[in-house]
Amino acid sequence: MAERPAGFGLTAELAKKKAGKHDPALEKDCRDWLQAVVKEPFPKGTFQQALKDGTYLCKAINKLKPGSVPKINTGTMAFKMMENIGNFLSACESYGLKKDDMFQTVDLYEDQNIVQVLICISALGRKAQTAGFKGPVIGPKEASAQKRDWTDGDLRAGQAVIGLQMGSNKGASQAGMTPYGLQRQVEKTNLKS
Repeated sequence: MAERPAGFGLTAELAKKKAGKHDPALEKDCRDWLQAVVKEPFPKGTFQQALKDGTYLCKAINKLKPGSVPKINTGTMAFKMMENIGNFLSACESYGLKKDDMFQTVDLYEDQNIVQVLICISALGRKAQTAGFKGPVIGPKEASAQKRDWTDGDLRAGQAVIGLQMGSNKGASQAGMTPYGLQRQVEKTNLKS
């Protein structure tokens, strides 16, 4: 893992903000869910250390969609571990995860953004529910599209409604407004002679 300087200024502020988003409860849920899916003991160490080589993640996606990662590298060389993580991410993308929910390889391998790794794992769990996986569940079920069929009359009626974001027109009037171009009326009582 690359040694990075502590950082000052904006770098330190961003690192502090990122660390503040970490949710230990979500980490525990992800750890428990992965262990229930893979059906093997979770590797020892911190969450990042346990998943750093990518083998456990590859096993998990292979349980959800068999054959997603055909070859899991077991070597301890950095590029082999990062290749496992990359293969997991490619399998997640083909499984239907959105790019917004996924992380980058360095987020896990170099412990740059473990929060995004947690988001990806929970999104994978949601997607597994909608894909018909009959196993452990993490988080709420992903919403499905609900197509609406509006008639032309419904659409015309909706155009006449003022949305609440626009404010309200109750009590609105043009009282006190003067037409454009009319000169300002000044009373002589206010003028000093």
